[in-house]
Amino acid sequence: MTGTRPWWTGAVGYEVYIRSVADGDGDGIGDFHGLTDRLDHLAWLGVDIVWVTPFYPSPQADFGYDVADYCDVDPTFGDLDAFDRFVVRAHELGLRVVIDLVPNHSSDRHPWFEASRRSPNDPKRDWYVWRDPAPDGGPPNNWVSHFGGPAWTLDPSTGQYYLHLFLPEQPDLNWRNPEVREAFDDVLRFWLRRGVDGFRIDVAHGLLKTPGFPDNPVRTPVTPGMSPRTAFRAFEHRYDLDQPEVLDVYRRWRRITDDYDAFLIGEVYLRDADPSRVARYVLTGDGLHTTFWFPTLHVGWDPDAIWGAIERMAGIAGDKVCWPISSHDDPRAPTRFGGGDLGRERALAYLVLLCGLPGNAFLYQGAELGLENVAVPPERRRDPVATRNSDPSDGRDGCRTPMPWEPGRHLGFSAAEPWLPMDGHGPADTVAVQREDPSSVLARTRELLRVHAELPDLHGAPLVWLTRPPDAVLAVLRGETLVAVHVGDRRVGMRLPAGDWEIVYDRAGRPPPPPVTSVLPLEPVDALILRRV
Repeated sequence: MTGTRPWWTGAVGYEVYIRSVADGDGDGIGDFHGLTDRLDHLAWLGVDIVWVTPFYPSPQADFGYDVADYCDVDPTFGDLDAFDRFVVRAHELGLRVVIDLVPNHSSDRHPWFEASRRSPNDPKRDWYVWRDPAPDGGPPNNWVSHFGGPAWTLDPSTGQYYLHLFLPEQPDLNWRNPEVREAFDDVLRFWLRRGVDGFRIDVAHGLLKTPGFPDNPVRTPVTPGMSPRTAFRAFEHRYDLDQPEVLDVYRRWRRITDDYDAFLIGEVYLRDADPSRVARYVLTGDGLHTTFWFPTLHVGWDPDAIWGAIERMAGIAGDKVCWPISSHDDPRAPTRFGGGDLGRERALAYLVLLCGLPGNAFLYQGAELGLENVAVPPERRRDPVATRNSDPSDGRDGCRTPMPWEPGRHLGFSAAEPWLPMDGHGPADTVAVQREDPSSVLARTRELLRVHAELPDLHGAPLVWLTRPPDAVLAVLRGETLVAVHVGDRRVGMRLPAGDWEIVYDRAGRPPPPPVTSVLPLEPVDALILRRV
């Protein structure tokens, strides 16, 4: 805690996709050695929290989200000593460490599941979700996987199906079994004792399923060749996701993490949900501290869409929200906002707005460089969502390509051929080049985070919307601090609250004018932070 506020109040997060951050051992894949060597960049940038995606031993069917051992490090990324050195170095630099926890499912190579599938009578059988076939011999119900196809796979050796809301290699754990809950208590304590400052909980809304496993209501018919995301949205996920009892798991974890002053962030990805359904995960005061809010990842450059994605959730959940600009699962913001220089400027303007909200803005590695998605050719695709489905449009390789650090071979990421191509990036995209350019996206992002850190209003003052659509300017007031972003296509004037207003941050990097009174002139894509003087 800092005074009476938790240490994470107003903190800015940074997602590290471990395979793509920096390769320290020369095999073309990112690792803890490379990440530790590059932590100076994150401290210089001004972020507060480093969230690292899964690094546990894994067959890598879903690149680490299929965990074979929850209490170790995959040799691809180093070992426990390398992890410990990373945590120590992060803390020396004033960075907090959040690690990904994947409790909904394990790998099918996890010893727990290998024991579970040996026999219906094995003590670990009830650690996973096994069901008899339907009367016709098919899957027990109509549930579908996020990644395409049925959510059930038949195990011929025992004649039963096991549940997997993702790949068949990712069987779902049975969270109604108290032994599973006790095992994860031990997992949390293992990493907390190693110094981690919190957990990002994967599929936080998915752990519990409705007993009896009834069919989910069908919204629209599923057709052959339909993309996995479209097929998943064809059902109302009434019985496989978002069960009320899941909050009891987080109340249990909260009792553990409170002893370590650690932070619980939920991946509550209810795409079609009312914000109040997501907010209930954080409003009890004894469960998750905050949750990611994913509509911010899916909007285009449109004031109605952006306001609609933010306003109600901010009003309901206040500062218990993480606002991501991009992620390892979704297109990068500059690509989403039109690409090229315009897409990069829009993405930076959008980040200004997210930094003006209560809660925690979250960058995804490379956002500070204005990186766009890379067009990965079919023969280089690695994401199972793309390689295992007839429609590869949901593939995520394009946003997962390696981080460009400096001009030269493989842009400083690795001495070896990177695991995904970097052909879409050049020297101008690198950290080294942009650090030398005061007008770069990197320089202006760093300045944004500096200003954000120094304005106490952005770390606790209530949110007041000054505008709303059809106005093309989205503006919020936090105490004596005002954040305005122009999402329209023509010059406008915004009427200011009473007083003189000093511009303390300008997305365009222009020299600050004298204090502004009454009307603030705004050009398209302008994003400003002002303070009343």
